[in-house]
Amino acid sequence: MLTRRHIRVKVMQCIYALIQSKDDSLVKQEKFLRMSIENMYVLYLLILSLLAELHRMAEKHVGHASKKYVATEEDNYPNPEKFTKNRLLLQIVNNESLKNELSRRKLNNWYLNEEYIKILYKEIVASTIYKEYMTNAKDSYENDRDVVIQLFREIVAPNEKIYEYFEDDKLTWVDDFPIVNTYLVKRLKKATENSGDKFFLPALLKDAQDMDYANDLLTKTLLNDAKWEKEIEGKTPNWDNDRIAEIDSIILKMAICELLNFPSIPEKVTLNEYLEIAKEYSTPKSSIFINGVLDKLAKEYKTEGRLQKIGRGLQ
Repeated sequence: MLTRRHIRVKVMQCIYALIQSKDDSLVKQEKFLRMSIENMYVLYLLILSLLAELHRMAEKHVGHASKKYVATEEDNYPNPEKFTKNRLLLQIVNNESLKNELSRRKLNNWYLNEEYIKILYKEIVASTIYKEYMTNAKDSYENDRDVVIQLFREIVAPNEKIYEYFEDDKLTWVDDFPIVNTYLVKRLKKATENSGDKFFLPALLKDAQDMDYANDLLTKTLLNDAKWEKEIEGKTPNWDNDRIAEIDSIILKMAICELLNFPSIPEKVTLNEYLEIAKEYSTPKSSIFINGVLDKLAKEYKTEGRLQKIGRGLQ
């Protein structure tokens, strides 16, 4: 679920938090890193369970509709139960692994905050997407899957109230929210009628090496801060080190650390990854500045024989 770029961003956030708090406890930062990564999976579970809660809300409304004396627009659909019988939603609702995971982690957020489900459900049933689906005679898994993805993309994911809720819950979720939403859409696109419970609950990390990489990058960047500072000196003739933005300084130090301490990661991968992170988290001028500094350093390390890379195709 998490890519190496996401892990790099998590490490960057940890180092930035340390600088802001002026707390030099490495143990605390390692714990913060683990929690930050783990909380990303919690966010995924909450967003996935949000779809299940929307389905339950729909079932309630269908049940109430049968007891009404005056029909509404929703009651006049050819099959008022079509949304509640959506095959993809039923896979999520009936997913025992998801239920167990939510129970184990005591994640009852939507039970305690049902008003958010009501807001979203109201927007969904009023949408053209929903109305077209309910009046469409097509009945297939593909059609069910497509409407869930479309509703999620256009109504659930952009909803400001939901965004504010997650932002208030955990600050690190501000950056995680678009990443998790994008990942969930990609996952749902691959869903089939035969997708089992585990399909919807992928592993957070590819393997244990990813967590080792995260810890090593954090530790080696922090413990050698003065060393990386010296590496940057002289490569920024028009910049006083005090004038370099904190986030730019962190990105540079992490990149230098990775170039010199992670022989299995190709030089080009490191340079490209940190340049992309700089584009997203820094200003346009900063990303050009960072690219220039890293390019100079990489060439210097090669000339001096300090850039030792192992494995096929590595330098």
